[in-house]
Amino acid sequence: MKPKKMNKIRMRETMVAYAFLAPALIFFVVFVLLPMGMGVVTSLFRYNMKGMTFTGLSNYVTMFQDPVWQKSLVNTLFLVIGSVPLTVFFALFVAALTYEKNPVTRSFFRCVFFLPVVTGTVAVTVVWKWIYDPLNGILNWMLKSLHLIERNIMWTGDKKYALWAILIILITTSVGQPIILYIASLGNVPKDYVEAAQVDGANDLQVFWKIKWPSLLPTTLYIVVITTINSFQCFSLIQLLTSGGPNYRTTTIMYYLYETAFKRFEYGYANAMGVILALMIGAISFIQFKALGSDVEY
Repeated sequence: MKPKKMNKIRMRETMVAYAFLAPALIFFVVFVLLPMGMGVVTSLFRYNMKGMTFTGLSNYVTMFQDPVWQKSLVNTLFLVIGSVPLTVFFALFVAALTYEKNPVTRSFFRCVFFLPVVTGTVAVTVVWKWIYDPLNGILNWMLKSLHLIERNIMWTGDKKYALWAILIILITTSVGQPIILYIASLGNVPKDYVEAAQVDGANDLQVFWKIKWPSLLPTTLYIVVITTINSFQCFSLIQLLTSGGPNYRTTTIMYYLYETAFKRFEYGYANAMGVILALMIGAISFIQFKALGSDVEY
C-alpha cells in the first residue's frame, strides 16, 4: 500500500476516534476544567451578590487567619487520619476472613457490607440519627443496659462526642467498596505460591506478608487514595446530622465552604477554600503514590 494512502487511512481513523471522544471531551472541558479555572480566578476577587472586586491573595490571607477555618481544618484532618487507616485495616481483615468462606457465605457478607454504599446518604443518616437519639436512641439504651453509662448522652450535640460520632458513620459507609475490592484481589493471588510457602513451613502471617500482601498493594493504593479524597470531602453527613455544630466542633472544610458560599454569599472566599482543599488533596495523594506506589507492579 502506498504511503499517501496509508496516511489518509490513519488520518481518517484519527478523525473518527476524535469524533467519538468529542462528546466526553466537551463535557469534561465545560463542566470540569472550566469551573476549576473559574474557581481559581474568582478566588482572587471579593466576589459576592454585589459584584466582583480584585483583591489578589487577600482571601487566602483571611482564610489562614480565620479561626473557624482553622477549626474546620483540624476537624477534617481528624476525620482523614482516623478513617483512612481504620477503613483499610478493617476492610482487609474482613476480606481475609470472608475469602476463606464458601461462596454463599462470601456473597452474603459482601452484600451486607456493601449495602450502606448503595443506600442513599439521607436514609443512612436518618438511621444513624435514630441510633444517636439522646432520648430514644438504641445506642444509649444498650450502654445503659450494660451499665456502661448512667445517663443519656447527646452524641451529636456534645462537643466531646460529636466528631467521634461522625467518624464512626464515615467508617461504616466507607468500608463496603474496599472489602469487595480486597476479596476480588485475594482471588487473584496465585494459589501455587501460597501452597508452596505452606509446604516450606511458612505460617499464616508469613504467607500473608510475603505472598498475598505484594499482590494487594495496587488495590491498597487505590483504596487509600479514594478513601482519603472521600474523607476530605465529607459534607452530607455534617449537613444532615449536625450542621457543623456544636460550636463548629464538626465543621469540615467542605461544610464551611458550602456555608460561606451559599449562606453568606462570599463566593471568592469560598473558592479560595476550594483551591486550598484541592492542593491539600493533591499533595497528600502524591505522597501516597510515592509511599505505596514504588513497590506496586502493574
